[in-house]
Amino acid sequence: MRPSLKTEDLVLVEAVSRHGSVGAAAKELLTTQPSASRRLAALERRLGIRLFERDTTGARPTPAGRELARRGVRLLADLDALPAQLAAAMQAPSLSLGTIQGLAPIVFTAARIELAGVTLQAEVEHGPTLIGRVHQGLLDAAIVTIAEQAVLPHGLQVTGLGASPLVLVLPADTAPLAPGKKTLAGREVLYSSMDLAGEHLHAGLTGLGALPQPGPTIEATLRIARYRKVPAVVPVLAARWWDDRTDRLLPSPVPGKVVLSLVTRPPRPSHLARVLPALTARILGVAQDAPDRPELGVARR
Repeated sequence: MRPSLKTEDLVLVEAVSRHGSVGAAAKELLTTQPSASRRLAALERRLGIRLFERDTTGARPTPAGRELARRGVRLLADLDALPAQLAAAMQAPSLSLGTIQGLAPIVFTAARIELAGVTLQAEVEHGPTLIGRVHQGLLDAAIVTIAEQAVLPHGLQVTGLGASPLVLVLPADTAPLAPGKKTLAGREVLYSSMDLAGEHLHAGLTGLGALPQPGPTIEATLRIARYRKVPAVVPVLAARWWDDRTDRLLPSPVPGKVVLSLVTRPPRPSHLARVLPALTARILGVAQDAPDRPELGVARR
Protein backbone atom coordinates (compact mmCIF):
# COMPACT_ATOMS: atom_id res chain seq x y z
CA MET A 1 0.00 0.00 0.00
CA ARG A 2 1.49 3.33 -1.06
CA PRO A 3 1.86 6.01 1.64
CA SER A 4 -0.54 8.93 1.47
CA LEU A 5 -0.08 12.60 2.25
CA LYS A 6 -2.47 14.76 4.21
CA THR A 7 -2.93 18.51 4.03
CA GLU A 8 -1.44 18.94 7.51
CA ASP A 9 1.69 17.08 6.33
CA LEU A 10 2.19 19.61 3.53
CA VAL A 11 1.56 22.52 5.89
CA LEU A 12 4.17 21.21 8.35
CA VAL A 13 6.85 20.49 5.72
CA GLU A 14 6.34 23.87 4.06
CA ALA A 15 6.58 25.71 7.39
CA VAL A 16 9.73 23.85 8.54
CA SER A 17 11.37 24.42 5.15
CA ARG A 18 10.52 28.12 5.17
CA HIS A 19 11.66 28.75 8.76
CA GLY A 20 14.60 26.33 8.78
CA SER A 21 13.52 25.29 12.25
CA VAL A 22 11.00 22.85 13.68
CA GLY A 23 10.52 25.08 16.70
CA ALA A 24 9.69 28.19 14.66
CA ALA A 25 7.35 26.17 12.46
CA ALA A 26 5.62 24.74 15.54
CA LYS A 27 5.14 28.24 16.97
CA GLU A 28 3.53 29.42 13.71
CA LEU A 29 1.26 26.35 13.62
CA LEU A 30 0.22 26.83 17.26
CA THR A 31 1.65 23.53 18.46
CA THR A 32 4.64 22.42 20.51
CA GLN A 33 8.08 21.58 19.17
CA PRO A 34 7.97 17.97 20.46
CA SER A 35 4.60 17.43 18.80
CA ALA A 36 5.82 18.90 15.49
CA SER A 37 9.00 16.78 15.67
CA ARG A 38 6.97 13.61 16.27
CA ARG A 39 4.66 14.38 13.34
CA LEU A 40 7.64 15.07 11.07
CA ALA A 41 9.40 11.86 12.12
CA ALA A 42 6.20 9.87 11.58
CA LEU A 43 5.81 11.36 8.11
CA GLU A 44 9.38 10.42 7.20
CA ARG A 45 8.81 6.84 8.39
CA ARG A 46 5.58 6.62 6.41
CA LEU A 47 7.26 7.85 3.25
CA GLY A 48 10.52 5.99 3.86
CA ILE A 49 12.38 9.20 2.97
CA ARG A 50 14.49 11.61 5.02
CA LEU A 51 12.97 15.08 4.54
CA PHE A 52 15.15 17.20 6.85
CA GLU A 53 18.60 17.05 8.37
CA ARG A 54 18.06 18.22 11.96
CA ASP A 55 20.66 19.34 14.52
CA THR A 56 21.05 22.03 17.16
CA THR A 57 21.29 24.75 14.50
CA GLY A 58 17.93 23.97 12.88
CA ALA A 59 16.39 21.82 10.14
CA ARG A 60 17.76 21.78 6.59
CA PRO A 61 15.61 20.16 3.86
CA THR A 62 17.07 17.29 1.89
CA PRO A 63 16.49 17.29 -1.89
CA ALA A 64 13.33 15.27 -1.25
CA GLY A 65 12.25 17.73 1.42
CA ARG A 66 12.80 20.70 -0.88
CA GLU A 67 10.76 19.03 -3.61
CA LEU A 68 7.91 18.19 -1.24
CA ALA A 69 7.90 21.74 0.16
CA ARG A 70 7.93 23.23 -3.36
CA ARG A 71 5.03 21.10 -4.54
CA GLY A 72 3.25 21.60 -1.22
CA VAL A 73 3.21 25.37 -1.72
CA ARG A 74 1.47 24.94 -5.06
CA LEU A 75 -1.03 22.38 -3.78
CA LEU A 76 -1.91 24.48 -0.73
CA ALA A 77 -2.35 27.56 -2.91
CA ASP A 78 -4.71 25.59 -5.17
CA LEU A 79 -6.71 24.48 -2.14
CA ASP A 80 -6.91 28.05 -0.85
CA ALA A 81 -8.20 29.26 -4.22
CA LEU A 82 -10.70 26.43 -4.66
CA PRO A 83 -13.64 27.95 -2.70
CA ALA A 84 -13.55 31.15 -4.77
CA GLN A 85 -13.29 29.11 -7.97
CA LEU A 86 -16.29 27.02 -6.97
CA ALA A 87 -18.29 30.16 -6.21
CA ALA A 88 -17.33 31.63 -9.58
CA ALA A 89 -18.35 28.40 -11.33
CA MET A 90 -21.80 28.68 -9.77
CA GLN A 91 -22.21 32.24 -11.04
CA ALA A 92 -20.95 31.84 -14.62
CA PRO A 93 -21.49 29.07 -17.18
CA SER A 94 -18.53 26.82 -17.84
CA LEU A 95 -17.55 24.33 -20.52
CA SER A 96 -14.84 21.70 -20.51
CA LEU A 97 -13.76 21.25 -24.13
CA GLY A 98 -11.10 18.96 -25.51
CA THR A 99 -9.41 18.60 -28.85
CA ILE A 100 -6.30 17.11 -30.43
CA GLN A 101 -2.93 18.84 -30.53
CA GLY A 102 -3.10 19.71 -34.23
CA LEU A 103 -6.43 21.48 -33.82
CA ALA A 104 -5.82 23.06 -30.43
CA PRO A 105 -4.69 26.55 -31.56
CA ILE A 106 -7.59 26.79 -34.02
CA VAL A 107 -10.32 25.31 -31.83
CA PHE A 108 -9.47 27.16 -28.64
CA THR A 109 -8.99 30.51 -30.39
CA ALA A 110 -12.42 30.11 -32.00
CA ALA A 111 -13.94 28.96 -28.70
CA ARG A 112 -12.53 31.92 -26.75
CA ILE A 113 -14.18 34.27 -29.25
CA GLU A 114 -17.55 32.59 -29.66
CA LEU A 115 -17.93 31.50 -26.03
CA ALA A 116 -17.15 34.88 -24.49
CA GLY A 117 -18.54 34.95 -20.97
CA VAL A 118 -18.19 31.17 -20.57
CA THR A 119 -15.42 29.79 -18.38
CA LEU A 120 -13.54 27.50 -20.77
CA GLN A 121 -11.57 24.56 -19.44
CA ALA A 122 -9.36 23.37 -22.29
CA GLU A 123 -7.85 19.90 -22.63
CA VAL A 124 -5.49 18.61 -25.31
CA GLU A 125 -5.23 14.85 -25.79
CA HIS A 126 -5.40 12.08 -28.38
CA GLY A 127 -8.81 11.53 -29.98
CA PRO A 128 -9.62 8.16 -28.35
CA THR A 129 -8.71 9.54 -24.91
CA LEU A 130 -10.93 12.58 -25.42
CA ILE A 131 -13.87 10.42 -26.52
CA GLY A 132 -13.41 8.25 -23.45
CA ARG A 133 -13.37 11.29 -21.17
CA VAL A 134 -16.61 12.59 -22.69
CA HIS A 135 -18.18 9.16 -22.17
CA GLN A 136 -17.03 9.15 -18.53
CA GLY A 137 -18.49 12.62 -17.96
CA LEU A 138 -15.06 14.17 -17.39
CA LEU A 139 -15.41 16.42 -20.46
CA ASP A 140 -18.49 18.25 -21.71
CA ALA A 141 -17.45 18.04 -25.35
CA ALA A 142 -14.59 17.16 -27.67
CA ILE A 143 -13.80 18.18 -31.24
CA VAL A 144 -12.04 15.26 -32.92
CA THR A 145 -11.16 13.95 -36.36
CA ILE A 146 -11.66 10.20 -35.82
CA ALA A 147 -15.37 9.92 -34.96
CA GLU A 148 -16.12 8.40 -38.38
CA GLN A 149 -13.11 6.09 -38.21
CA ALA A 150 -13.62 4.56 -34.77
CA VAL A 151 -16.24 2.66 -32.80
CA LEU A 152 -17.62 5.06 -30.20
CA PRO A 153 -19.01 4.08 -26.78
CA HIS A 154 -22.77 3.72 -26.67
CA GLY A 155 -24.75 6.80 -25.71
CA LEU A 156 -22.53 9.52 -27.15
CA GLN A 157 -23.91 12.16 -29.49
CA VAL A 158 -21.84 12.93 -32.59
CA THR A 159 -22.40 16.09 -34.61
CA GLY A 160 -20.59 16.47 -37.92
CA LEU A 161 -18.97 19.89 -38.20
CA GLY A 162 -17.68 19.61 -41.75
CA ALA A 163 -14.61 18.55 -43.67
CA SER A 164 -11.31 20.12 -44.67
CA PRO A 165 -9.81 18.74 -47.91
CA LEU A 166 -6.16 17.81 -48.15
CA VAL A 167 -3.97 20.17 -50.16
CA LEU A 168 -0.44 20.09 -51.50
CA VAL A 169 1.63 22.94 -50.08
CA LEU A 170 4.53 24.11 -52.22
CA PRO A 171 6.75 26.48 -50.23
CA ALA A 172 8.60 29.30 -51.96
CA ASP A 173 11.62 28.19 -54.04
CA THR A 174 10.43 24.58 -54.08
CA ALA A 175 11.47 22.83 -57.30
CA PRO A 176 8.63 22.82 -59.88
CA LEU A 177 6.46 19.74 -60.17
CA ALA A 178 7.29 17.32 -62.94
CA PRO A 179 4.78 17.05 -65.81
CA GLY A 180 2.47 14.06 -66.10
CA LYS A 181 0.65 11.95 -63.53
CA LYS A 182 3.62 11.29 -61.27
CA THR A 183 4.50 14.89 -60.58
CA LEU A 184 6.17 14.02 -57.28
CA ALA A 185 8.20 11.00 -58.43
CA GLY A 186 11.47 10.66 -56.55
CA ARG A 187 10.75 13.65 -54.31
CA GLU A 188 10.50 13.85 -50.55
CA VAL A 189 6.98 14.82 -49.46
CA LEU A 190 6.04 15.53 -45.86
CA TYR A 191 2.51 14.81 -44.71
CA SER A 192 0.26 15.12 -41.67
CA SER A 193 -3.44 14.29 -41.74
CA MET A 194 -4.62 14.74 -38.09
CA ASP A 195 -6.70 11.54 -38.26
CA LEU A 196 -6.27 7.79 -38.84
CA ALA A 197 -5.66 8.14 -42.58
CA GLY A 198 -1.89 8.50 -42.31
CA GLU A 199 -1.16 5.02 -43.66
CA HIS A 200 -3.53 5.55 -46.60
CA LEU A 201 -1.86 8.85 -47.40
CA HIS A 202 1.61 7.31 -47.12
CA ALA A 203 0.63 4.45 -49.46
CA GLY A 204 -0.96 6.84 -51.97
CA LEU A 205 2.11 9.07 -52.12
CA THR A 206 4.36 6.02 -52.43
CA GLY A 207 2.22 4.78 -55.34
CA LEU A 208 2.87 8.09 -57.10
CA GLY A 209 6.60 7.56 -56.79
CA ALA A 210 7.10 10.07 -53.97
CA LEU A 211 9.24 9.53 -50.88
CA PRO A 212 6.70 10.30 -48.12
CA GLN A 213 7.78 11.25 -44.63
CA PRO A 214 5.30 11.76 -41.75
CA GLY A 215 5.58 15.06 -39.92
CA PRO A 216 5.55 15.15 -36.09
CA THR A 217 2.72 17.72 -35.93
CA ILE A 218 0.82 19.83 -38.46
CA GLU A 219 2.70 23.01 -37.60
CA ALA A 220 6.07 21.25 -37.54
CA THR A 221 5.31 19.59 -40.89
CA LEU A 222 4.74 22.96 -42.53
CA ARG A 223 7.74 24.61 -40.90
CA ILE A 224 10.05 21.75 -41.87
CA ALA A 225 8.69 21.74 -45.44
CA ARG A 226 9.37 25.47 -45.77
CA TYR A 227 12.85 25.12 -44.31
CA ARG A 228 13.75 22.17 -46.55
CA LYS A 229 11.82 23.56 -49.53
CA VAL A 230 9.91 20.32 -50.10
CA PRO A 231 6.17 19.73 -50.72
CA ALA A 232 3.79 18.89 -47.88
CA VAL A 233 0.29 17.42 -47.78
CA VAL A 234 -1.93 18.74 -44.97
CA PRO A 235 -5.60 19.71 -44.47
CA VAL A 236 -6.34 23.12 -45.95
CA LEU A 237 -7.55 24.54 -42.64
CA ALA A 238 -4.08 23.90 -41.18
CA ALA A 239 -2.28 25.26 -44.25
CA ARG A 240 -4.24 28.49 -43.93
CA TRP A 241 -3.96 28.76 -40.16
CA TRP A 242 -0.16 28.47 -40.30
CA ASP A 243 -0.20 30.48 -43.48
CA ASP A 244 2.78 31.75 -45.44
CA ARG A 245 1.82 34.09 -48.28
CA THR A 246 4.61 32.69 -50.44
CA ASP A 247 3.18 29.14 -50.37
CA ARG A 248 1.32 27.71 -53.34
CA LEU A 249 -1.67 25.53 -52.46
CA LEU A 250 -2.74 22.88 -54.97
CA PRO A 251 -5.17 19.96 -54.78
CA SER A 252 -3.62 17.00 -53.01
CA PRO A 253 -2.23 14.32 -55.35
CA VAL A 254 -3.86 11.79 -53.01
CA PRO A 255 -7.52 12.78 -52.59
CA GLY A 256 -8.71 12.99 -49.03
CA LYS A 257 -10.26 15.14 -46.36
CA VAL A 258 -10.28 15.48 -42.60
CA VAL A 259 -13.76 15.27 -41.07
CA LEU A 260 -14.31 17.21 -37.87
CA SER A 261 -16.94 16.04 -35.37
CA LEU A 262 -18.26 17.29 -32.06
CA VAL A 263 -18.68 14.51 -29.48
CA THR A 264 -20.91 15.11 -26.46
CA ARG A 265 -23.25 13.28 -24.16
CA PRO A 266 -26.89 14.20 -24.77
CA PRO A 267 -28.21 16.75 -24.30
CA ARG A 268 -25.58 19.00 -25.84
CA PRO A 269 -24.52 21.90 -23.54
CA SER A 270 -26.93 24.75 -24.33
CA HIS A 271 -24.33 27.52 -24.51
CA LEU A 272 -22.27 25.40 -26.92
CA ALA A 273 -25.30 24.54 -29.08
CA ARG A 274 -26.15 28.24 -29.47
CA VAL A 275 -22.75 29.17 -30.91
CA LEU A 276 -21.97 25.95 -32.77
CA PRO A 277 -22.59 27.32 -36.32
CA ALA A 278 -20.36 30.34 -35.68
CA LEU A 279 -17.76 28.22 -33.90
CA THR A 280 -17.67 25.78 -36.81
CA ALA A 281 -17.28 28.64 -39.30
CA ARG A 282 -14.28 29.95 -37.40
CA ILE A 283 -12.64 26.51 -37.24
CA LEU A 284 -13.24 25.47 -40.85
CA GLY A 285 -13.27 28.91 -42.40
CA VAL A 286 -12.47 32.50 -41.63
CA ALA A 287 -14.81 34.83 -39.82
CA GLN A 288 -15.77 38.04 -41.54
CA ASP A 289 -14.04 40.12 -38.89
CA ALA A 290 -10.64 38.60 -39.78
CA PRO A 291 -9.85 40.17 -43.19
CA ASP A 292 -6.11 39.79 -42.73
CA ARG A 293 -6.30 36.03 -43.32
CA PRO A 294 -7.31 34.32 -46.58
CA GLU A 295 -10.51 32.32 -46.83
CA LEU A 296 -10.15 28.72 -45.74
CA GLY A 297 -11.13 25.82 -47.90
CA VAL A 298 -10.18 27.32 -51.28
CA ALA A 299 -6.89 26.21 -52.80
CA ARG A 300 -4.53 29.05 -53.71
CA ARG A 301 -2.51 28.74 -56.89
